[in-house]
Amino acid sequence: MADPIRMTFCGYGPQSTHFSRGLKVIGDRLSRELGDRVAIDYVWNVMDEGLRPTDIHQYVSDGKFTLGYLSTSSLADQVPELAAADLPFVFADEDEARAAMDGALGAFFTRRMEAAHPGFRVLGYFENGFRHLSNRLHRIRRPEDMKDMRIRALDSAVQARTLEMLGAVPFRMGLKEAIVAMQKGEVDAQENPFANTVTYGVHRLHRFHTASRHFYISRGIFVNRAAYDSWPEDVRAAMRAAVAEAVTAQRGFAVAEEEESRHAIEAAGGEVIDLTPAERDAFVAAVRPVHDEARATIGDEVFRLLPRGAAVAN
Repeated sequence: MADPIRMTFCGYGPQSTHFSRGLKVIGDRLSRELGDRVAIDYVWNVMDEGLRPTDIHQYVSDGKFTLGYLSTSSLADQVPELAAADLPFVFADEDEARAAMDGALGAFFTRRMEAAHPGFRVLGYFENGFRHLSNRLHRIRRPEDMKDMRIRALDSAVQARTLEMLGAVPFRMGLKEAIVAMQKGEVDAQENPFANTVTYGVHRLHRFHTASRHFYISRGIFVNRAAYDSWPEDVRAAMRAAVAEAVTAQRGFAVAEEEESRHAIEAAGGEVIDLTPAERDAFVAAVRPVHDEARATIGDEVFRLLPRGAAVAN
């Protein structure tokens, strides 16, 4: 009997997170369908191995791992068109965002990322979801409330610029570094889905949480190209089907975990602030120039793929 095809899947969160559960859906389906033709291992959190989450795409390209996920924001400096996904208030709701990422917008991003990084293929997009503000200082209801607030930003120029437009002072840094900075009080604020805020323990550092829904972020699912291309067609087909199933499942997990995490924030003594429509409109107006700047930088092609219903995409 031939040796099994060995695969190692990786991510950057505990095994209990909806992303890790999504990875497990992929592995479980492959094991059911292919049996002992495959042998699958998991590294749930690369930070436990002393590795940087923002380099997962490179680890996959290099063959250190077979498959992993990473926020598209982490590749925006290398693939400029991805900046469109980092723009604030682009999607009206989850349904609109998912349709875009599963459709023409996601296909466009996939082509651009694969052209820039020939070592991997993109098989789909997990949902990181809508992001919210949290801080240790005071309630945020207006852009003015963010003036001079030191905030951790993802490694994305567009996202950092957005936070600047809101009056904050962004620090682009990795997650592990950011948590230490927040623990020391060197950074006042951060922005994340509630689920991430709770997973990484930030809800124990920050009292104030604003459900701003300012960014919607996806995490690409990357597979090593050389390994994938070497598999028999039925194995490749099984992988594609497993990823499709996992994307649907992970999004369901994410919605449930987001609600549970909101309750966890409140149980820990945190205050969750829901913006009124007028308050949200003030944030939308404050960041409108970011869209104009991005269009001038990355061109109109990707903007034509953004939802027509986006708050400020036109």
